[in-house]
Amino acid sequence: MSRQSRNLKFGFCYHVTVRCNNREFRLTRSECREVLLYAIKRCQQKYGFKLYSLCIMSNHVHYLLEPQQPDDLPKIMHWLNWYTAMCCNRMLNRTGHFWEKRYHSTGFPNTDTRRALNTLRYIHGNPKAANMQQGFFYDFSNYGIYDRLSDDGVTQWHPAFLALAKTLELCAAIYRKFCKRYKPTPKLERRNYWGSKLLAQIKARSRIKQKISPGQQSLWEEWDQPTAEIREVAEKFVLANCFDPQIASIQFEEKNKG
Repeated sequence: MSRQSRNLKFGFCYHVTVRCNNREFRLTRSECREVLLYAIKRCQQKYGFKLYSLCIMSNHVHYLLEPQQPDDLPKIMHWLNWYTAMCCNRMLNRTGHFWEKRYHSTGFPNTDTRRALNTLRYIHGNPKAANMQQGFFYDFSNYGIYDRLSDDGVTQWHPAFLALAKTLELCAAIYRKFCKRYKPTPKLERRNYWGSKLLAQIKARSRIKQKISPGQQSLWEEWDQPTAEIREVAEKFVLANCFDPQIASIQFEEKNKG
C-alpha cells in the first residue's frame, strides 16, 4: 500500500519527530549530538529553513521548523537524516538504518499562536518529562534562547513568542511563567529484556572489527577536516542553552585540549 502524502502548505511550520532505529539510545554520545547540530547548520545553509525549536534526546529528536517552500520539508529531512546517519554510523562503527522508518510531522499555521506556544513548551519539556532534568534548561534543547534571550547560532524565536509582549524581556518572562505551569506526563521508554544477557555474553566473546563501507567513504572524507568547526557550532549552541554556561565551557575547554 502506498504511503499517504503529506499535506504541506505555505505559512505552516511543522513539528517533526525522528527516532533512532529500534528505539535504541544512539544519541547518548556527545559526539553524535555535536555532529547533528553541525549537520543542521549545514542543512540550513543549503535550504534556508527557519528552526524555532530543537530538542535532542537520547533516542529521538524534536524539531519545529518552517521551510522556505512547503515542498522543501521532505528534502530537508531526507538530507539531514541521510547525512547524520552516514556520519553517526561511521563514528559508532555500525551499519544499517540509523533512523527509524519515516519521520513524523504535524503542521499548523504560523498564525496559530496558541498551538505554537504549546508545541514549543512540549518540545522544551521533553527532558523534564523523561526525568532527565528538573527544569527546562538542557544542553541540547533551545529553551535557553527563549529564557535568556541568547543566540545559539542555529535556532530563532517563533513569531508567537515575539507576539507575547512589546519587549523581548517581557516575552521571556511570560514564556518562562507559561513553562513553569506545565506538568508533563512522565514518559516510559519501552525496553526489551529478552535475550539481553545472552547477547551481552556473545558481544563479550566477539572481536569488534572496523567496518568499512564504500558508500560511506566519500562522505567521511569531508568530515576528516572540520572537527574544529563541528565543535564551534556545538559549543555556541550548548553555552546559549545550558543551565550553567561556566561549567559547560570548562567541558568544552577540556575537549579542545584533547
